[in-house]
Amino acid sequence: MEDKDMKDRKELKQHPMFITLERIARYMDKYYLDGVIGLVPGMGDVFSALCTVPFVYFTLVVARSMPLTLAVINNTLRDVLVGMVPFFIGNVLDFFYRSNLRNLKMIIGFVNGDSRIVGEVNRKALGAVAMMIVLLGLIAAMAVLLVKLGGWLVSLL
Repeated sequence: MEDKDMKDRKELKQHPMFITLERIARYMDKYYLDGVIGLVPGMGDVFSALCTVPFVYFTLVVARSMPLTLAVINNTLRDVLVGMVPFFIGNVLDFFYRSNLRNLKMIIGFVNGDSRIVGEVNRKALGAVAMMIVLLGLIAAMAVLLVKLGGWLVSLL
């Protein structure tokens, strides 16, 4: 008889949305498309953030875990903030952060009952909310600074 973890892992890997998550993580992070797409000013970071929607859907509907959903959103906001760092520094950092792979590993561990990951997600649930508020503020501040920097650069021309 199979143990519960093996059964969960098989069901997880066969779920159509999980297959989508694997593809997103592979293309965006293993093939470095997140960093490449981030080169498109403004739109690259928006597209990268939109790639998280299936992760959020999976955590809310399939895994049914608000703490896991908050952790996934937290990783995404960190990735957006890193990608917004100007002068292509953010794009270089995007090659290393790999939020989609982090989210995928966290989802797999959480659904399969990895006690370390489940404990970590649950401990950080409230901290994730506070961090998301801070990250949203930093993202807004970075957007304002980038607009001002763009205006300054245009005025120099």
